[in-house]
Order: sequence, then C-alpha cells, then structure tokens
Amino acid sequence: MGAGGGRGGLSVPRLWIGSRAGAGPGRQRVQRCTKMHSDAAAVNFQLNSHLSTLANIHKIYHTLNRLNLTEDVGQDDHQTGESLSKIRRIGSLRSCSSSDCFSKVMPPRKKRRPAAGDDLSAKKSRHDGMYRKYDSTRIKAEEEEVFSSKRCLEWFYEYAGTDDIVGPEGMEKFCEDIGVEPENVVMLVLAWKLDAQNMGYFTLQEWLKGMTSLQCDTTEKLRNSLDYLRSLLNEPANFKLIYRYAFDFAREKDQRSLDINTAKCMLGLLLGKAWSLFPVFHQFLEQQSKYKVINKDQWCNVLEFSRTINLDLSNYDEDGAWPVLLDEFVEWYKGKQMT
Repeated sequence: MGAGGGRGGLSVPRLWIGSRAGAGPGRQRVQRCTKMHSDAAAVNFQLNSHLSTLANIHKIYHTLNRLNLTEDVGQDDHQTGESLSKIRRIGSLRSCSSSDCFSKVMPPRKKRRPAAGDDLSAKKSRHDGMYRKYDSTRIKAEEEEVFSSKRCLEWFYEYAGTDDIVGPEGMEKFCEDIGVEPENVVMLVLAWKLDAQNMGYFTLQEWLKGMTSLQCDTTEKLRNSLDYLRSLLNEPANFKLIYRYAFDFAREKDQRSLDINTAKCMLGLLLGKAWSLFPVFHQFLEQQSKYKVINKDQWCNVLEFSRTINLDLSNYDEDGAWPVLLDEFVEWYKGKQMT
C-alpha cells in the first residue's frame, strides 16, 4: 500500500508523530537544550563585553597615571585585579551601564602640582623683574650724572627773562638757590668761568658755555662745585687771571677806568684776606681825594705790589716803575708810621 495507506500498512515513527503533534517528551528536551545553549552564549557575550570594557578602562587609567593625573597606582591596580577576578567568578552578569563601571574604577582626578622647573621659572621671573627695576633706577641715576645741554637750558630759564638774560632779579634768586651771597667772591669766580661781560647779568651763551665747562646742569651740581671754584683762588696763576678779569667785569663798558668806590669794593673782595697791608691801603684810598678812578695799569700794579713788597716796605724802590698812586701810598704810610 502507499505511504498514505490505511490501517494495515507500515506505521509512522512516534517521534515524528510526536514532533508533528508538538506534545512529546523529546521535543521538551530539545527545547531545554536550546535554551541552555542560548543562555550560555548570552552570558559569554556579556562577560566578554564587560571584560573588554574593564580592559579599556585599565588602559585609560595607566595612560592618566603616566601623565601624573592619578594618586596611587598600586592601590588602583589591586582594585582592578580584584574586579576582574570577581567578574570571572560570576556565572552570569547582571546588566550594568558602562558609566556605572567607569565611576567605580576611575579614581578622582588630582590637581597637577607645579613641577620643580615651574618653581624655578617663577623665581627667575621675579628675579628678572627686580633686576629690571634696579637696572632702570641705575640707568636713570647715570643719566642724571651725565651733563645734559637740554637740562642746562631748562635750568637757565628758571632765572632768565623773556630777553634770554639772567638779570638782577633772576641773579638774586639764583644766589639764593645755590646758597651764596651776591657779594661773595665765589660769584666772581663763577662769572669768570662763564666769561660774563657785565656784572649782575648772565646771557644764554655765557651760561651754556660756562656751565658746560663746569659740567653743571642743575642747582645741586653747581652747589657741589662751589668748593672747587673757591680753590681756584689759591692757585697764583688762576688768581692773577681772575684779578685781571675783575677789572673789566666791574667797570662801566663805556669807561676805560674803574670808579674809585667800585675799585675799593673789588680790591677788598680779592685782597682783603690775602694782603696784610690791605686795611692800610684801603684807609689811604678813603682819605685821599686826588684819585676818582683807577685805571688798569694801576689796578694790575696793586696786585704786583701786594705780592712782592715786604710788610715794612723795606724793599720798595722809589725809582722803580711803580705808578704814582703807589709812590704816594708808600710816602703816606711811612709818614703815618713816624707819627
């Protein structure tokens, strides 16, 4: 009979019949095996996934460790090893998010401490700043010590008027600033240094020329130079030049001679302390009425007389080439001694 015969034909295996019917015990065993295989595959997949995640986290941690961004390497390595061992012992893993695992393994980030090189750089920067400040102060001081024509010009206009001349009022303030009386002999020496042509006046050209030779461009520098100016009077050659200069400096420019009163003042300024006979000579000039002026020859011979003639006049030659003014003085003085 055919495959689809009746009752008297070959019987169909029960397994197939059961399979087709869906109710046999063999099918249940197959389903259980299939499910166990599927569960094992899922567990292996999750295990491999989490092991891969932890391996990546471990690599990230060591990278951060090399960058000095972690605190304790040994402690975290131990924790990581324990985590891996624990995962291997678990037969099945419950699902967990990668962010949760990362937060458990990743140590807190430590603020980077300044390296030794950073401290040295900071110190060097501070030292450089201090040096620049000191260096600028030193340069400024050096610039102030060096003579400046511009500074000298500005100094001149502190006393000069609109006509570029230091006149009597400016001269008075100038003397006050440098701490010297106008009648002091050092002012005569200063005028000689400036080659001033008129008593009581300094022109711009005279100021710049004289102050440049003295290297003075401020009041303080000139004040510090006063002792040097006074010392010039102690040198015979310079004293003679200053003495001769004083005659032309003090006389009226439209006159060739010096009036007697101005001559007495200037002689007292220059010879008052240097010549022992000056008080007597000054007395002679006060008492005589013949001479109203002193010419330059008489002026220069008075200096020569004070340097060469003894105090008792014993070496004075009446037949010498002395001016009549000095002959009369010697005669007057000898007569005074006799009386």
